[in-house]
Amino acid sequence: MSERLQRAKFSWCLYDWANSAFATVVLAAVLPVYFVSLVPDGGASLSFFGTHKFSASSLWGYSVSLSMLLLAVTAPALGALADRNGWHKRLMLLFCLTGCTATALLALTSSGDFLWAALLFIIGNIGFAGGNILYNAYLPLLAPPNQLDRLSARGFAYGYIGGGVLLALVFLLILKFELFGFVDRGSATRFGFLLTAGWWLLFSLPAFRYLPKTEKHRPTAGSSGLKKYLEQFRRLRSYPDICLFLLAFLCYNDGIQTVISVSAVFAREELQLSQGTIIGCFLMIQFLAMPGALLFGRLGEKIGTVRAILLSLITFTLVCVFAYRMTGALEFWILGAVIAIVLGGSQALSRSLFASLLPKQKSAEFFGFFTISSRFASIFGPLMFALIADLTGSSRNSILALASFFIVGGILLLLVNVNRGRELVTERD
Repeated sequence: MSERLQRAKFSWCLYDWANSAFATVVLAAVLPVYFVSLVPDGGASLSFFGTHKFSASSLWGYSVSLSMLLLAVTAPALGALADRNGWHKRLMLLFCLTGCTATALLALTSSGDFLWAALLFIIGNIGFAGGNILYNAYLPLLAPPNQLDRLSARGFAYGYIGGGVLLALVFLLILKFELFGFVDRGSATRFGFLLTAGWWLLFSLPAFRYLPKTEKHRPTAGSSGLKKYLEQFRRLRSYPDICLFLLAFLCYNDGIQTVISVSAVFAREELQLSQGTIIGCFLMIQFLAMPGALLFGRLGEKIGTVRAILLSLITFTLVCVFAYRMTGALEFWILGAVIAIVLGGSQALSRSLFASLLPKQKSAEFFGFFTISSRFASIFGPLMFALIADLTGSSRNSILALASFFIVGGILLLLVNVNRGRELVTERD
């Protein structure tokens, strides 16, 4: 392997280390809690076709949904633009700078600035997820098919460690704010957003230096606007195994993302666990997910990528059944450890399997569809979780119902003919 390729692979993995700071601090753990503190007690009255009062949780939910919807709609067009002009690195830099700037500006918010914070979050989340489209598109350009699993797993491993380290630092700032000279937890939290933006930008620099420039690819004859957008979907339909995989991924990733997003609420409401216990378990998951991703990367090479993913889905199904009967903190920690081991592997192998099915000249465009699947996977599961909890009065029933996502996703994955999909791509390249 040439030294240049080694640097490119390392810098590609390091970008996951960099932007995972946003995922852990802004998306998952710190900003949601801070956002609640910005909303007035009793909710906020806003005028949308009349005056309505919105709770902090509903405002946060609408912000998350809007950012995901905007990205899901524009992702294929963004990928096609990068493929057509060879702008992968240029657009990746643009999204990175956008996300970092929005994250840093969160440090200027204060009590009552919930709309400003929501807008900055939406912009930051688009920068984060939009950059990942271009980042993911580099995977099939950096490794041959037989090495995709290992490189993808290595990237996820870097991400879990990087995101976990920064999350630990930010929590230390918040919990021990007096030791660091802050007047209160709010000031420490706002400094944490600045730290997150700086971390993301600093560790992204090697990627923009060492990732190779990409070639331009002539688009197929055509049009612009809506007609061209629909043509992208028609091109996707000409690859049936890619379509099947995306549908399978939509189902089981919906289950995975929902398990992650509701675990803290479930632990607090059903198990009555303390915030410290929940945060500690979350940090453990971040660090155990790293060796889990590497383990599954090697397992994919040994038994096949599809079989390794199916193994992780069986484990997630058992996790849902176990969680339904769980009663205490020890069981929560055990369950967290199991989730950590299969979490990184399922995501890393899914990305590498998808990359192995892609035509290289359209990698960014097709990873745009991968992003659509990922974004919509963050909508349906939480909605079902909430509806079942409302109808039955217990989130335990909701947790158990999530097993259906893994079962359906696994069945659809079994229908994917990987060899046929790869042969079709080879014929058309």
